[in-house]
Amino acid sequence: MTGARRHRRRVVMFPFPFRSHIAPMLQLAELLRGRGLAVTVVRTTFNAPDAARHPELTFVPIHERLPDAATDPGTDLVEQMLALNAACEAPFREALRRVWYWYAALTAAAEVGVAALALRTDNAAALHCMLSYSRLRYSGYLPIKGNRDEVLPPVEPLRGRDLIRVDGGDAERVREFIARVDNAMRTAAMGVVINTFRAIEKPVLRNIRRHLPAFAIGPMHRLLGEPEEHGLHAPDSGCVAWLHAHSPRSVLYVSLGSVARIDREVFDEMALGLAGSGVPFLWVIRPGFVTGIVSDALPLPEPLTAVVDNGMGKVTSWRLAHPAIGGFWTHCGWNSTLESICEGVPMLAQPCFGDQKVNARYVTHQWGVGLELGEVFDRDRVAEAVRKLMVGEEGAAMRDKARGLKAKASKSVEDDGASNAAIDRLVRYMVSF
Repeated sequence: MTGARRHRRRVVMFPFPFRSHIAPMLQLAELLRGRGLAVTVVRTTFNAPDAARHPELTFVPIHERLPDAATDPGTDLVEQMLALNAACEAPFREALRRVWYWYAALTAAAEVGVAALALRTDNAAALHCMLSYSRLRYSGYLPIKGNRDEVLPPVEPLRGRDLIRVDGGDAERVREFIARVDNAMRTAAMGVVINTFRAIEKPVLRNIRRHLPAFAIGPMHRLLGEPEEHGLHAPDSGCVAWLHAHSPRSVLYVSLGSVARIDREVFDEMALGLAGSGVPFLWVIRPGFVTGIVSDALPLPEPLTAVVDNGMGKVTSWRLAHPAIGGFWTHCGWNSTLESICEGVPMLAQPCFGDQKVNARYVTHQWGVGLELGEVFDRDRVAEAVRKLMVGEEGAAMRDKARGLKAKASKSVEDDGASNAAIDRLVRYMVSF
């Protein structure tokens, strides 16, 4: 308030230009707008969201110049993230001067005197893992020298093999990236917003709050009621009739996210395992999913083609929820994991990199709502795991636990739920600066 005149407070948001980061940032933007804040979204030209689908938000481009390493889909993921941060820090600083999962954004905001909070698009466990890396190194747990299956007390229940990493990437560059995130969170962020809910991560949230204020405001897509599609792709509605033809909880949904890539050999083993499982499946195969193949029409192994032709399987381009879905084969990206929890669907975990390893450990061992395929598998193991999840007793027990998590997620987003209360606290905290 200034005299009798009320000024609407404005929040500037800067999503990292990956689909899995843009979607939750736009969800948060709508939640904050619904509580009376004006929202400006600073965006890159690379992977820009469609502003026309969000008319209540103000979008401002930063006109970045990106090196090939930042946009080439074949670039090592860690090198790509480092290159994006380096290329966008200065343009973002200029955008802030014009309008008021970026460690560079946190630093730039601090330099121009703007209070900054970080939206984490992973879960609280993954953030705690990052914030614990220096302690793990100081205590001698890193680098891993012995048994990778040993539980690490500072980040229990995580083992050495569950720590954030990118297979095939330079381990030192991964540590450099984590160190930069850790430093930005500790020195430049005034707090952290996490798309999770207290009922499933209460102990980890308590640990994070020893470092900085943390607001658990998820699941955000449930708080929005009937959310729009917030990403870069429209949902595929062409397979709804096919799903309608299947009984409830009978179909395995298969998707490894918006970024992960796999070799052709792994793809074929997945395909042949699905074909041999006898379980109906809906498989999301996006362009660029298989390394070295950029065309939209990915050739399928003959046995899988036969299964698709006879109606037991279907290949689609993006995701949707449906009562026929009874299991989710996932890379364990946090958006996908949280969506599965909200639907009460157990998971078959195939983590690929980064925080997905952390999420998979929580899915399988902390919450007991999934099976992990392991780092090496073949078609026979795939078929066995699919049957165990979808029609076995172990899968039925996981389905019961998943329904329990779904109930907790629903309770958290009720009007008097913990997540709604957390958003109110967040808004009060933001307008206090």
